[in-house]
This record gives sequence, structure tokens and C-alpha cells, in this order.
Amino acid sequence: MIRTLTWCALAALGVAPGAAPALAGHGAPTTAPSVQAEQVERLLGNGQPVVLIDLRPEAGFRQGHLPGARSVPFAQLRRRYGEIPSTRPVILYCACPPEELTAAYRFLSGEGYRNVRVLEDGFPGWVTRGYPLER
Repeated sequence: MIRTLTWCALAALGVAPGAAPALAGHGAPTTAPSVQAEQVERLLGNGQPVVLIDLRPEAGFRQGHLPGARSVPFAQLRRRYGEIPSTRPVILYCACPPEELTAAYRFLSGEGYRNVRVLEDGFPGWVTRGYPLER
């Protein structure tokens, strides 16, 4: 039920399975469905149960990350993906080349995750907009 309600909330914000390709913060599109930073900020503000996965190295995560995000560095994703809930919406982000973000999305999709989106413009886009960070 939570998954349905949350995806309904995403849909109300204009996020659909066929959403536009995402940008990893470097201008090149990925093939993963995306969600805009503004939409994520609203979801967080409304207390929606969204799982944010920070794919950056742990040092970057410690310097600042999206509120409530979990650190699962890209290099550890294959080993640690079981830590990512498969019953709630998952939003991946990084400050990485678009190929890494696409690879992370495709890997999780291949493992049966049907609830994954990527943050359009990545971590740099979130910071540029002045949205909150946790340390």
C-alpha cells in the first residue's frame, strides 16, 4: 500500500514510468526514468517514504548528502544492493558520469527493482538549487 500511495504521489508531481531521460549532472542523458529535484524536494517535504541512494564515494557522502539518503557507493552496489528496499520508491543520484548512473539503474532493474528513478541533474543540480543537505 505504501508503494502504491507513494507512486501515486510521484504521478501527481508529474513523474511517470516514461519520464524524460535523466541527466547525471554532466549534460548527457541516461536511459533511466528520471525525477526532477523540485519533485524530490516536495516529496521529502511532504514526508513521503522515498529511499534516496547516494552512489558517490563515502567521502563525498560524509561532506553532505540529500536528507535521509543512504550511502551505497557505485563501486559497492553489486555487493550491497540487498540493503535497498524493493518495496518503496528508490531514487538514485550521484555526481558521476552518466554511464555510471545508467549502469546502476540497469543493474537494479535487472535484479527485479521496478521502483527506481534517477535524480535529474544529480547531486550537483540539487546543490545548485540550494536544497537542504545533511552532514
